[in-house]
Amino acid sequence: MASIFTKIILGEIPCYKVAENDNYFAFLDIRPLVKGHTLVIPKKEIDYIFDMEDRALAEMFSFAKRVAMVLKEEVECTRIGISVIGLEVPHTHIHLIPIQSVNDMNFSSERLQISEKDYAELSKRLQSAFKKKFDL
Repeated sequence: MASIFTKIILGEIPCYKVAENDNYFAFLDIRPLVKGHTLVIPKKEIDYIFDMEDRALAEMFSFAKRVAMVLKEEVECTRIGISVIGLEVPHTHIHLIPIQSVNDMNFSSERLQISEKDYAELSKRLQSAFKKKFDL
């Protein structure tokens, strides 16, 4: 059975897309720790990140780096934190989290509430910045 992330990639479930290429997809987390919290996933459904082939894993991190660069430019933050937990959804994913301090990476914290309008505006701004920065 397809994961929720596969359904997002296929367009069966809506998302607030940030970027994509042939093999990877980035979208805003709907239960964010902070504004701009983004998930990066491979389009190929693989449950555990360390089951990925070395080349695919390296390419996913390279894609995540480009997404993080855009997040850093477009969302006020000190850095982009990165986390891989892998228990919530059986589909490999990387959390990119704009942070001011280590406390912004506490997954036990109450999640931020963001309006659909604000999600849509941020998604559009990030997509545009990503395309512009990487000539897509």
